[in-house]
Amino acid sequence: MAEVVKMPKMSDTMTEGVIAKWHKKVGDKVSSGDLIAEVETDKATMDFESYQEGTLLYIGPKEGEAVPVDAVIAVLGEEGEDYQALLNGEGTQGEKAEKETDAAVEEEKADETPVEASEEGEEVTAESLGATVITMPLLSDTMTEGVIAEWHFKVGDTIKSDDVIADVETDKATMEVTAYAEGTLLYVGVEKGKAAKVNDIIAIVGKEGTDVTPLLKQQSGKSPKAEKSAATTPEAAAAKPAQQPVTTEGSANASADSRVKASPLARQIAKEKGISLGEVKGTGDGGRIIKKDVESFTPSAKQAAAPTQAAAAQAPAATISIPQYVGEERYTEKPVTQMRKTISRRLSETFVIPHFYLTIKINMDSAIEARAKVNEVAPVKVSFNDIVIKAAAVALKKHPDVNASWQGDKIRYNEHVNVGVAVAVEEGLLVPVVRFADGKSLSHISAEVKEFAQRAKAKKLQPADWEGSTFTVSNLGMFGIDEFTAIINAPDSCILAIGGIDQVPVVKNGQIVPGNIMKVTLTCDHRVVDGATGAAFLQTLKALLEEPVRLLA
Repeated sequence: MAEVVKMPKMSDTMTEGVIAKWHKKVGDKVSSGDLIAEVETDKATMDFESYQEGTLLYIGPKEGEAVPVDAVIAVLGEEGEDYQALLNGEGTQGEKAEKETDAAVEEEKADETPVEASEEGEEVTAESLGATVITMPLLSDTMTEGVIAEWHFKVGDTIKSDDVIADVETDKATMEVTAYAEGTLLYVGVEKGKAAKVNDIIAIVGKEGTDVTPLLKQQSGKSPKAEKSAATTPEAAAAKPAQQPVTTEGSANASADSRVKASPLARQIAKEKGISLGEVKGTGDGGRIIKKDVESFTPSAKQAAAPTQAAAAQAPAATISIPQYVGEERYTEKPVTQMRKTISRRLSETFVIPHFYLTIKINMDSAIEARAKVNEVAPVKVSFNDIVIKAAAVALKKHPDVNASWQGDKIRYNEHVNVGVAVAVEEGLLVPVVRFADGKSLSHISAEVKEFAQRAKAKKLQPADWEGSTFTVSNLGMFGIDEFTAIINAPDSCILAIGGIDQVPVVKNGQIVPGNIMKVTLTCDHRVVDGATGAAFLQTLKALLEEPVRLLA
């Protein structure tokens, strides 16, 4: 008996999925556990396995189309079985959502010119051309576009389904894009170093000699009205400079000088010396005026007369000779990386959170002794940062109100402790996650953090490595920073900023003695954590670090 296959809910925030790739076609036999499609969710691109068996009788959405959760996407049954009644019955909800989507799309297209169609009047599709469209994949939960870092094939090359055709720079790392198609690379839509939005076409693979021009024209078949209207808006009209009459000799000279071919340095020197560039003969390429032309220029008698008369009228009592220094203003601009764009966007979003800050001093004498003893037997070197991560994780188990996040209409109290560790890389900052840190040894945490740091610098971190934190630690002590405040890594409710350890005078048993003091600052989301709650957490953290043996209890 035929059964419908519905779009699954693959994440807690997923409302719809995009069919990135079909691995089966109508008529194929499907067994339980077979990979039938790849689905792009709001988090990542995931494999969709069939839990049913039979012949694939029907495929609903095409590759690249979005489908609501629980909508019918396929039908499995016996070969030749009639499934139309099943579609009409089971597909009501999906069809309704699809119709609403189609209506919205039609409304948006009301002012657009029709896309180009084939000679028979039918819409051209990749399937009708026997080609496969490769789009920019969603490689992380925050990705909106990707930059083509490298193409591994060029137009005309033969592609296999498991070939990596390109490297894509996302907001988190540089990742590989697999073709999942076989044939000849017919079209490359994005040049190396250029960005494409998620789901934009970046390449087309198909049979050699296939003309994909109708498909590309169809994809870009938008009305030029928008562009035309933009050019005729009042703002565009206002942007055109108004012509002003020239009324003074000075402005006439400036206007004439602006049309003369001269280097920026030559213009600067001429301006300082009061020389009109129109009187100077250029010896550079194409008659361009350069520095030596201006410096060796001798004004004519007429030009020299005016300054002489002015000098005679305003003869100063004393002459001060100031050496002349001529510099050249210049700068370098670099395109903003995907990572920096995301950092900018995420930090802007975070600043709507009502923050407050709590700072506490911690005596690290005992922690220094404990670390030295641990490193005598530990398989990997343990750092003070590793000890703080462990102490924070243990403290979070005792203060679950801090190990929480704001969810809009509710607060989520996490029973697990996943500590995000801020890692600086050349392009910005990544926050890989040490999962279940409260249950791991110091050696385990140290090895994990070191591996994350190496993979982050090599751009080898995957989305699973930086997702799911419940609390974050940021350490700048190794850079000589005494104390600082960090910005919350949403959706976490708190982040701990760690300063360096300073040797300062402290009072112990009524005596002033040297002490090793470290300052830490807790940034709190006041919607979740109150001042007393954050202070209690810091008191526990202080006690654990000042008596590290408690970490073993």
